[in-house]
Amino acid sequence: MPLQHDDRILVDYRTSDDAGVYRISEDRALVQTVDFFTPIVDDPFLYGQIAAANALSDVYAMGGRPLTALAIAAFPKDAERDILRNIFAGGLEKLREAEVVLLGGHTVQDAEIKFGYAVTGLVDPETMLTNARGRAGEELFLTKPLGTGVIATALKAGRAPEEALAASTLSMATLNRSAAEAAVRHGVRCATDITGFGLVGHAAAVARQSRLTLEIEAAALPLLPRAKELAPSFQAGGLKANRRQFEPDVEYAGHPDEATAALLYDPQTSGGLLLLVPAERSSALRAELPEARRIGRTLPAGKRPIRIV
Repeated sequence: MPLQHDDRILVDYRTSDDAGVYRISEDRALVQTVDFFTPIVDDPFLYGQIAAANALSDVYAMGGRPLTALAIAAFPKDAERDILRNIFAGGLEKLREAEVVLLGGHTVQDAEIKFGYAVTGLVDPETMLTNARGRAGEELFLTKPLGTGVIATALKAGRAPEEALAASTLSMATLNRSAAEAAVRHGVRCATDITGFGLVGHAAAVARQSRLTLEIEAAALPLLPRAKELAPSFQAGGLKANRRQFEPDVEYAGHPDEATAALLYDPQTSGGLLLLVPAERSSALRAELPEARRIGRTLPAGKRPIRIV
């Protein structure tokens, strides 16, 4: 949908197509985003938590502070009320953790359960994180491990190991709040969250907007337990579509094994933040965010947006 022309709409400041930024004063802008999806885990309470963390992520990916949310839900007429109650309760608990106020919402009947939120937040346009402010010589950090897509696909087939499922669920339900706050404090100005287009898809958008090449070290990628083992057999249609779309943007200077290569394109739910960190601040950021992994660096624009070594 084309955006209405208005100089207060900061089109170049978005980190994804799900969110928009609207300047309301010199030092404040509204961030608005919406996201919802079908169940990705069997536990309704955890599903609600993940849906909330996922919807809040676009605001955190901009270095913003989410303030309010509206729930969006669709469910069959004969859906069990306890299941619905637990979905909403899980989402509300995660909103409270984020200090976000639930203002209301809207429900419709549908053949399949869907749940999520529209979220409004605030951000300072001068310090906000965008996908267009990257510079050559910065270091790439990823704040959550990859693999939620292949693990979810294995779960649908009844083949997800408990260890993998527990780690994936915990990761998806974890807010990107602390990572975003640390990034802003340490001078990061370019970031994106890793969601449906996978690491390569979202990294390529950063590379294009910032006119860079992002060099990613395949061996340094953080992976969820058993994700590499599951990747050859449990690739959802989204992973295959991502690979068809984004692999032409990739120069393979190294030779990752096929499982690792697949995980580069794995669509993530409530994935982590990809941060472009000034080299002189990387040690301080790593000390504050020990879960963040350095996965590469930024280079002047080369023949392709992404280089895998």
